[in-house]
Formats: sequence, C-alpha cells, structure tokens
Amino acid sequence: MTVAPTIAPGLLPPVATPDASAATNYTDLNALESLKHGDPSSPQTINAVTQQVEALFLQMMLQSMREASMGDDLDGNEMGVYQDMFDKQVALTISQHDDLGIGNLFKRQLTRKIAPAAPKSASGAAAAAPIAQTPAEFVNKVMPTIRRAASALKLNPDALLAQAALETGWGQRMPRTADGASSLNLFGIKAGDDWAGERATADTVEYSNGVAAPRRTAFRAYGSIEESVTDFAKLLASSPRYRDVMESGNDAQAYVASIARSGYATDPEYGNKLNQILNSGTLQAALLPRTAAL
Repeated sequence: MTVAPTIAPGLLPPVATPDASAATNYTDLNALESLKHGDPSSPQTINAVTQQVEALFLQMMLQSMREASMGDDLDGNEMGVYQDMFDKQVALTISQHDDLGIGNLFKRQLTRKIAPAAPKSASGAAAAAPIAQTPAEFVNKVMPTIRRAASALKLNPDALLAQAALETGWGQRMPRTADGASSLNLFGIKAGDDWAGERATADTVEYSNGVAAPRRTAFRAYGSIEESVTDFAKLLASSPRYRDVMESGNDAQAYVASIARSGYATDPEYGNKLNQILNSGTLQAALLPRTAAL
C-alpha cells in the first residue's frame, strides 16, 4: 500500500488571513474565486494575486526538481497525487512567508497598469495628454487666440502659428509642472529670475558656439492658451531685442528671418526649421478648415 508523505509539524504554520481573497490553503476555492470579484486596484487584491503567481512558480520549480531527482521511479499514481498536493501547499505557504522577488516584480507591473488617472491642469485637461492629437486640432485650438495677438502686433499669424507648432511639436510636447500638469507654454518662453508665476521644467538641448549640450531648463507655466499667447505678444512688443521682429509686419518670411537672427533660440537651425513648417503641406492642410470657415 502506498503511504502518503508525512508533513512535518510546523512546516505549514497557520497563516493570518488579511482579507477574504488571501487563500492559505491551495484548495481554498472560495478565496481564490473572490479574486475575480474584488477591486483590482486594491492593495489586498494585488497582494493576493502576486502570492498566487509566486506560489505557482514555486510549484513548478518543486515539480521540476522532484522529476529530475526521481525520474520514473514514482511508486504508483497515488504517490504522485500526494506529492503533487504536498508541493502545491508548500509552494503557497512559502510564497506567503518568504520573498523571492518574483511577486514584487509582478506587483509593480500590476500597479503600473492600474495607476490612477493623471492630475488635471488648471484648465481641466488631463496632465499627461497633449492639447491636440493632430495638427488640425492644434490649429483649431490655438489659431483664434494667435490671430487676435497677431492683429494687435500687426504681424503675420501664420508665422506665429508655425513657431508655436515648432516649439510644441504641434501641441504634443510641452514642459510640465511639478504636479504633472501641462505648462501650456506654446512658445517655449523660459522662466528667469523675473518670472513670479508657476514654473515647469524639461530636458532641453542648448547650443553654445554651435555645440549642443543637454540641460534641465525652467519654463513659464500658464493657466490657459490665452495667457500663453498674451505673454508671448507682450515679450515681443516690450523687448528691444525683438524690434526687427516687430517691424516684419505681415511678411511671414521676414518674421522668420528676424526671430532667428534675434537669438530667440540657441539652435542655429531655428530659422530653417520654422521655414520648413511654414511652407509645409501639413500647415496648409491644417489651415484649410479654418480658411473655409472664414
């Protein structure tokens, strides 16, 4: 007669159950079933799931070790069943008492997937989301404000739009504040010592004597697109540095040449990049719906 393996006293000590979903016996089907109906974002459920994953890995490891050591010398099917039961219970108990690291890795993956929604900016937009998904959406959002500013400055609105598109990647990338909200900084205006408003930081590439170097830079942060455009218009109108820019009038090419010459950006290719956007089919296609509506 086949004798079941004896489990030594104390090998499987009683485990305090923190919640209903934490199974302490591999045959506890009710506890395992409750995992399907629990809150997937709760720490209790995540802990229970990771324990089960680690227990499964341990069970597979024990089974492989036993097969490697015993080969085909198992004393009948009944002995194999008892050993399988023993392995499953040992694996579950070890996973609840010892940290092999596997459960923690799985827990981090679960936590990332169910991370809470990104904080919202002052305008109510999700912090992690861009202000536009396409160039046409970007133009639709920013062009009304840019047109008003360009009219007041007597500058070409398409030139200002091209600059905003270059600085933000058509609204896809803007520096974020400490709480993750978008800075809504359309023109890449840096935050110097004279800036008393909110700030956002981003990794940038700055050029010195034609040599590029990475830098962590502080930028101005705004509560709305209107604030951003208004501040940019104020900068152009008030700084002697941009006198030639203000004299470019409705000539978009003159604006591009003068803004590049003024040192607005350290990138020596800034003017060429602006011209590429200004003369691109992307800009013209994005402007078509608005032009047709006028």
